[in-house]
Amino acid sequence: MLLRAGGVLLCVLALAVLATCNRPPPRLVLKQASFADLPGWAEDDPAAALPALAASCAKLAAAPVTVADLTIRPDDWRAACAPLKDLAGDAARAYFEQAFIPFQAFDNDEASGLFTGYYEAELHGARSPDARYTVPLYRRPADLVSVDLGLFREDWKGERLAGRLANGRLVPYPTRRDIEGGALRDQGLEIAWVDSAIDAFFLEIQGSGRVTLPDGGVLRLGYDGDNGRKYVAIGHVLAERGVPVDEITMPYLRRWIADHGADGTALMDENPSYVFFRELSGDGPIGAEGVALTPGRSAAVDHRFVPYGLPLWIDTSDETAPDGRLRRLFVAQDTGGAIRGPVRADLFFGYGPDAADHAGKMRGHGSAWLLVPRNAVSGR
Repeated sequence: MLLRAGGVLLCVLALAVLATCNRPPPRLVLKQASFADLPGWAEDDPAAALPALAASCAKLAAAPVTVADLTIRPDDWRAACAPLKDLAGDAARAYFEQAFIPFQAFDNDEASGLFTGYYEAELHGARSPDARYTVPLYRRPADLVSVDLGLFREDWKGERLAGRLANGRLVPYPTRRDIEGGALRDQGLEIAWVDSAIDAFFLEIQGSGRVTLPDGGVLRLGYDGDNGRKYVAIGHVLAERGVPVDEITMPYLRRWIADHGADGTALMDENPSYVFFRELSGDGPIGAEGVALTPGRSAAVDHRFVPYGLPLWIDTSDETAPDGRLRRLFVAQDTGGAIRGPVRADLFFGYGPDAADHAGKMRGHGSAWLLVPRNAVSGR
């Protein structure tokens, strides 16, 4: 699971202090569509999404999953995945049209949602601290306990808690401010030390990254839990202080923190959530589904509503695109603390400066279609 700054604002008190967001609880509603209804479907290259889908097919669900009022059984996934082993790239479009049925996603009666981006962060660090590398990155503490609340009550599905045991009770784990103040010091939890507290903060938001070591080696890190504290988007904090919402992008946030010294540190501490990491080997980064993410084709979703492995057609505004629109096939393979709602996705753009720039500027509004295995629909 990743915690990211995508979705800077969910609800903005823009016109008056007393304005409120009176919205019903989020609920996924599906409306059956055709591939002809997908804006830009004929222009995308769906073959580029096949590696992502194949990775998800290798982790077929062992139990049925419910998507709104549809139930997708393991046999439905198997039927949809079976043709992949013999599929040539030029047959990808016909494959998706034959194996899946698109459904437009709504949050109650609202079709428009927020689409943001994330990337694999790049940092500079070392295995041991010195005068330059002073900011620790921690591995998961042994006393951190994560609880999947959905195991206890159906209406808590997708919710979780984390903390530590004290006298037989689960109590909250230290906050970001506590940890930065030394709550985990001298426990041997440090994986590496980096040269920028700002880079470390945004590594947590992205959930994965690469640390370039002094000898030129690269240490790859992935999410391995968090302290269970509620994620607070610092962009939301600045908006409540009067910064125009349209100005709040990731590059803006980085500049603001760097330019405001102690106030910048205090702003980061407004987010009490703190992320722990593990070393990665092989392909990566690894999403919450447990598969390596595919740049430009993997998406993080709210797993309460959208199951992993489901293809998604996204049509959203994108200021970096030549025509101002991003219309592309993705696969749901990840999730994140800021990714909340049925029509909401964080799009993975990969590694490097271009990916970081695209992800940092990506804050679009648009629509999503879920591609449901045809057998799950015809078998209703």
